[in-house]
Amino acid sequence: MTRAALRFVLAAALAGTTTFLGVCGLALGAYGVVFPPTTGGQLQRDVEGVWTGTDAPHRYRPVPLHDMAASLPRAVVAAENSRFFEHHGIDWSMVQEALAEDHKGDPLRGASTITQQLVKNLFLTTHSTLVRKALEVPLTYAAELLSSKRRILELYLNVVEWGPGVHGAAEAAASHYGQSAASLTPAQSAGLAACLSNPRARRPQTMGWYPRIILRRMSPLGPLPLSATGALHTPAARAPVNVNALHQPFPHSARAR
Repeated sequence: MTRAALRFVLAAALAGTTTFLGVCGLALGAYGVVFPPTTGGQLQRDVEGVWTGTDAPHRYRPVPLHDMAASLPRAVVAAENSRFFEHHGIDWSMVQEALAEDHKGDPLRGASTITQQLVKNLFLTTHSTLVRKALEVPLTYAAELLSSKRRILELYLNVVEWGPGVHGAAEAAASHYGQSAASLTPAQSAGLAACLSNPRARRPQTMGWYPRIILRRMSPLGPLPLSATGALHTPAARAPVNVNALHQPFPHSARAR
């Protein structure tokens, strides 16, 4: 490849990346007040379904945070990103811990925050590549700049995948428990949160001990420091999780798979 051709390719790649990030930034601004009509994650599943001949309709019905049980965001924060309210998008201390463990030969664990997972679901794909990780960084900081923590959590709970064709808390509650997101118990919320690291294979009713660990993590969190306006506040009191729920079986639904 000649130098001129190489310069052209690099310029085109830079222009394409800049345009993509700009469009995503505009979308993030709009998503501060409206829910996305679809997401990159859903489009990825559409393409995969056509490619494999297993295309299935998406169940996606966004609902505001006040229409979810308070235990659901608590369970997700406890399971996915307990320092969600302490970082500005990327938890670099968790990244360092994960790299140190990998250097020692331990299995590499994820260090993505809820904000990173949100932009991945909105604009990228689930494929773990260096390009995706590189794009995640500016998008994550843009999301934190343009949205409140409350809105980031609200969007994440509505777009995240909770099973094949199941996106968001409302459809997850209906699919796995046959009820609304507002009526979820702490045990059920923990069961849903336990599925997030592998939602296409995991089901709340078969997660065994992990939901109980999430329930224990929820108690120290207390009420999440969120106001209706999205501003952070210091909660006046903690609401402990019912410890008896640790020993209650998850209710089965005819729609559970």
